[in-house]
Amino acid sequence: MQTVKEIIRSLQSGESKPSEWVELSIQQIERAESSIQSFLSVQPEMAIQQAKKLDESQPSGSLYGVPYALKDNICTEGLRTTAASRILENYIPPYSATVAEKLQNENAVLVGKTNLDEFAMGSSTENSAFQKTHNPHRLGFVPGGSSGGSAAAVAANMVPFALGSDTGGSIRQPAAFCGVVGLKPTYGRVSRFGLIAFASSLDQIGPFTQTVEDAALVLEAISGYDPHDSTSAKHETERFSQALTGDIKGMRVGVLPQDALHGLDNGVADALQNAIRTLSSAGAEIVEIDLPHQSYAVATYYLIAPAEASSNLARYDGVRYGRRASGETLLEMYEKTRSEGFGLEVKRRIMIGTYALSSGYYDAFYKRAQKMRTLIRQDYEKAFAKCDVILTPTTPTTAFRMGEKLESPLQMYLNDIFTIPANLAGLPGISVPCGKVDGLPVGMQLVGRAFDEATLLRVAHAYEQLRGFSVQLAAEEVGQ
Repeated sequence: MQTVKEIIRSLQSGESKPSEWVELSIQQIERAESSIQSFLSVQPEMAIQQAKKLDESQPSGSLYGVPYALKDNICTEGLRTTAASRILENYIPPYSATVAEKLQNENAVLVGKTNLDEFAMGSSTENSAFQKTHNPHRLGFVPGGSSGGSAAAVAANMVPFALGSDTGGSIRQPAAFCGVVGLKPTYGRVSRFGLIAFASSLDQIGPFTQTVEDAALVLEAISGYDPHDSTSAKHETERFSQALTGDIKGMRVGVLPQDALHGLDNGVADALQNAIRTLSSAGAEIVEIDLPHQSYAVATYYLIAPAEASSNLARYDGVRYGRRASGETLLEMYEKTRSEGFGLEVKRRIMIGTYALSSGYYDAFYKRAQKMRTLIRQDYEKAFAKCDVILTPTTPTTAFRMGEKLESPLQMYLNDIFTIPANLAGLPGISVPCGKVDGLPVGMQLVGRAFDEATLLRVAHAYEQLRGFSVQLAAEEVGQ
């Protein structure tokens, strides 16, 4: 499977037809899915039918004929959308998310919905109620989470791009583990309408791609103001791909001191230093910055996000939609529905959030977490007075074995130590492959100013061109 840009060029020139690319995508899914288990549903007949209609039309739309996948917490009219939860196992939305409509309007072709941690709560895609997704680079290892299905589908060349959602790192962390590009836009850049909510002040939709240029092209298609989303920002849609000049001379890249990079594996640290040297050799100015409150980010996040989740998930009570258990009384029906419908991690976060919001504890926990969130945001404002982008590891380690951290929630949560701060501050972040350790990919994270994805993508693209890292290697692991 070629990149989005290569597919577009082939289709625009008449060298190929949309149906050929869609059929190739479906063939690769059939070949690799039994090993990877990245899809919760595949729609081959629908996709081929749409592609053949496009065959007979003039090329139109920025993603004309390009096959793609959606994380299964993004609503699609008439197609099952489960959020990988038993409570929504048979839910068919009556409407589509804004991002799904935008991609349809650009004539991209949806081939399937991908696996995730239930309600996007997890860092390994092991919390899905239906299946566990494997890392294409090494079966038996996790792909990251919660958007592990989307990351794995791109890494295994099943689709040239896929959408995920990022609440505390759920695009960037699996992108790092799977060796692909993962972009979390600025909060409000992309509409959340039709995204099944986890934590509404943190959630943001973004793309997984093989290259930074592909991420820019997809972001162009899905971004823009949406009156259906009250948090959507009134920013003009930009041509992000035009910012990819390859020139970063004089640009200032902020880095943290070594003692601020807690729990970093030696191999990941070495890969990060190589990335810094690469950018420096291209003319970027490396400046040391300080984010003094970053060490509090994980604790802050795991009060705010569960609090919002406990509120958002209160709607799943067996009355209006979704799973409904039988009970002698209304209260018993509520209890059975939620006990049977939610998995362990979702229950854990609902309980944490409910506790943090309860009378007598609100000020001690939730209110203090919101104050810390403000301090974290202010740290970034001060740092960006010194630099144009901030460079960190995406994750402290490479992908780990399946089951290795399931019994230790705290160890699992610490996977997101470098990604969570950008969500709390509402800033854009991107993970770009920067090497491998023992055959497993390492990700470099860049964080930019709010609504300055253009600069973020420019630096990421320049590094990618210098590094020359390819994601095609992952397909070899699944027998292509």
